[in-house]
Amino acid sequence: MEQLNNKQPEKNLITILKKNSGRNNAGRITVRHQGGRQKRYYREIDFKRDKKDIKGTVMTMEYDPNRNARVCLIEYTDGEKRYILQPKDIKIGDVISSGEKAELKPGNALPLRLIPIGIEVHNIELFAGQGGKLVRGAGTAAIVIAKEDPFIHVKLPSGIVRKCFGDCFATVGMIGNIEHKDRILGKAGTSRHMGIRPTVRGTAQDPRSHPHGGGEGRSGEGMHPKTPWGKSARGTKTRTPNKWSNKFIVKVK
Repeated sequence: MEQLNNKQPEKNLITILKKNSGRNNAGRITVRHQGGRQKRYYREIDFKRDKKDIKGTVMTMEYDPNRNARVCLIEYTDGEKRYILQPKDIKIGDVISSGEKAELKPGNALPLRLIPIGIEVHNIELFAGQGGKLVRGAGTAAIVIAKEDPFIHVKLPSGIVRKCFGDCFATVGMIGNIEHKDRILGKAGTSRHMGIRPTVRGTAQDPRSHPHGGGEGRSGEGMHPKTPWGKSARGTKTRTPNKWSNKFIVKVK
């Protein structure tokens, strides 16, 4: 059972989150199905983990409305407080740290070159000092599978094997809140609170509005699934063919 605290978020670590409802700078809707939602504060998360060799204590575990993972409030020995993503199997009162001398246990952040093969990691940097970019969702983890100086091969949750620089930091362990994927929303209002507006099926629309529209009865015209703009909706590779990071991809799923 989750050990969540019902306290207000740390005041110095929150900012008002602006709501755009899918509109661009001209006020036109560019992303469909986004609308009004519950007002939120954004929690500033420490993805960089740059408090090197300073121990911190887990003070709280809190719900974050902006992500499916939970967050932990860490108080360091110098008095500073920061939020981090909650690793699995971490409890209130646990002590964590980051740096090359950090112990290999959940919640600690180390350079990838110091993490043994077979260990699960999350919040992985693409470039040293940039802050974690990969594997930040609830219940996800990557696995260190090989070392090839100066690169470390990491298997991501998608099945892709990617090279990362050895000096890039990663946090040991899997991200908590694994049961997030089993959540049942229960009613339409829950989606509206999350800012998700209703989605109309393509087959229920007219042929001018959607490629699946029209026909007699419930006919889908027997075509492959398409977006409203005629692009293939399933099975098509969406990765940019000449993306800059292709040279770092060792194996595609």
